[in-house]
Amino acid sequence: MQYFMESEAGTKAIINKKLVDYFSGCGYFCLQTHPEVVQAACESTQKYGISSATSASIYGNNPVLIDFQEKAAKFFNVPNVLYYVSGCFGTSILLEGLKDDYDIIFFDSESHYSSLLATSLVNKTIVVFNHRSAEDLKQKIEENLKPRQRPMVVCDGIFPISGEVSPLHHYLEVMNEIEGSSFCVDDAHATGVIGKNGYGSYDYFGMKGDNLYSSGTLSKALGGHGGIIYGDMELMTKLKHKSSLANACSTIPIPAAAATTKAFDILHHHPELRTQLWDNVKYVKSELSKLGFEMNNTPVPIICIGNQKNFNAQRIQEELFERNIAVTYIGEGGYTSVPKGGAIRIAIFSGHTMEQLERLIYELKSLLR
Repeated sequence: MQYFMESEAGTKAIINKKLVDYFSGCGYFCLQTHPEVVQAACESTQKYGISSATSASIYGNNPVLIDFQEKAAKFFNVPNVLYYVSGCFGTSILLEGLKDDYDIIFFDSESHYSSLLATSLVNKTIVVFNHRSAEDLKQKIEENLKPRQRPMVVCDGIFPISGEVSPLHHYLEVMNEIEGSSFCVDDAHATGVIGKNGYGSYDYFGMKGDNLYSSGTLSKALGGHGGIIYGDMELMTKLKHKSSLANACSTIPIPAAAATTKAFDILHHHPELRTQLWDNVKYVKSELSKLGFEMNNTPVPIICIGNQKNFNAQRIQEELFERNIAVTYIGEGGYTSVPKGGAIRIAIFSGHTMEQLERLIYELKSLLR
């Protein structure tokens, strides 16, 4: 069956001409439909148009883009940010811009396609280690790292379908004794979502250091558009000078930049949105555990249930839709981090009501009988 979205994608949506409870996508705070975010996009469009139609290095830095940079830097509590047209370019910009700072890449086997593409842009040896395995990372380093080589670990912060968090703190234990080691994390699904301050994966594990690099995506939890790397001025300067992709990327479209700026502002002043999201996730995972599903105890708003005895993921997705609940089915090999045999992916939002969450659990339970 094909599905057609015929409304905004909030906690409810009209799909195939019927109203459903929406548990799909990546709009974890529903900011993409927030009235103030939408208004910011409309007002900036009327004043500045869709695009500056030039490079940011020439005349492209209009007030909207400058405001975006200031608000984003304030949210992450850093001196500066680098923003670009798509979050998919983040790992590429980092690996290319930092290419003089590492010699060999150790790559999680389930890392996002964009990270795999990024490794092809640099002339470095790539060693793949088993998904989320610090033990295999250690073994691969012992087998492949030559004297005086500096390793770079590349992985997702949160994996997009499985909802798993990379055990970065365990990777750090492996890398601590290796001089010049560094990390490059795709934090697309972690940006704004996890960590005490919502900074992402490093914040979640309380990790700090000059060797920790990450890129975020603005089109998921932030409900806007584009990609972002944040850090000190030295990092920003290095990326701009040494990454051809950073310079080649167009700026974010003006209405999207204005919308994302407002989203940053809302999330900065309303941390209770994150707390509500975590509470919703905790409730759903707890209830699914009671039904016999194995759940992790992270606040990640992605819940993945793979094919197993008495649970046909594709059938469950279709029958839930018949009951006006939209979740996502992904077949094996259909994306990175999909379990063998396929799975359903359930996305939890801060705006989901308890009634919606209870109905999701009730309908899932009824389909298991």
